Amino acid sequence: MTERRITVVGAGVLGLWQALTLARLGHAVTLVERSEKAFTGAASRWAAAMLAPDCEAESAPEIVRDLGQESYALWRAVYPGVVRNGTLVTAGARDLSELGRFARATRNHRHLDEDAIAALEPDLAGRFSSALFYPHEAHFDCIAGMSGVLAAAREAGVTVALGSEWQDGTRKGDIVVDCRGLAARGAVKGLRGVRGERLLVGSREVTLSRPVRLLHPRQPIYVVPQGDGRFVVGATVIEREDEGAMTVRAALELLGSAYALHPAFGEAAILDMGAGVRPAFADNVPRVLIEDGGKTIRVNGAYRHGFLLAPILAQAVAQFIADGRRDHPLIA
Repeated sequence: MTERRITVVGAGVLGLWQALTLARLGHAVTLVERSEKAFTGAASRWAAAMLAPDCEAESAPEIVRDLGQESYALWRAVYPGVVRNGTLVTAGARDLSELGRFARATRNHRHLDEDAIAALEPDLAGRFSSALFYPHEAHFDCIAGMSGVLAAAREAGVTVALGSEWQDGTRKGDIVVDCRGLAARGAVKGLRGVRGERLLVGSREVTLSRPVRLLHPRQPIYVVPQGDGRFVVGATVIEREDEGAMTVRAALELLGSAYALHPAFGEAAILDMGAGVRPAFADNVPRVLIEDGGKTIRVNGAYRHGFLLAPILAQAVAQFIADGRRDHPLIA
């Protein structure tokens, strides 16, 4: 394989995986990020970092579920902090129809009764009568995971240039891989922004071993354990490109739903809250766009599937660079 000089622009989760994958294949890779501190400018810093292809199939196209099945092994090989304890999906007594709908829209799950829920998550004993368990799904701390990929990329020889601006059309080397998210919308047609808000709370009064999704027709939530008594509670999905601070309404809705999952969250400390804007195409499926005869490659539109599909997108780009093949389903 011919070594190429490749510039990857954007050090969110997509750019990190592009840089690591290409460097491990022997290319000379420079990762350029305009933020002076890693991850501060990336929408992915607000993610819950769930590898949940089966649950995501409830609203995502089948291609997301099918390609996402490969993600756990790829993440685990780079970042051993990935926890594979599955996902629990439940609903209150008045919302059990939502649980039935979720079950019909997904697969690779089993139904749990009240006793089975208590055996899986003792702190939820007696609170819910029915649930779905997805045993193959995983989760981790998003910053720790991205830090692990960044460290692996540096070890593989990637030159990391933080605090560096890059102008579209600038090329240093043979190939540019553009992973700038919404910052690239002037060059990527059809991108839109989808706002997402989430909270980080701390409580020693409740213990969860896996992500728990609480269904509700208006505001379903997930609560994802991060270790050391910390939990991510999220996330809103708002068709708006506002990057401002979290709203009171969103905070109240998320906190109220967390309280409905377990009253101990009513006494939890709010450690952090924030909002980000996810880049997405109309079908919410990411794309690899090839331009300039392969000299410019744009990877974008991850929506809420960035952590799940970042390693898969990196494989697609690596395959194209190696042999020019465009038969990967994520290459437009």
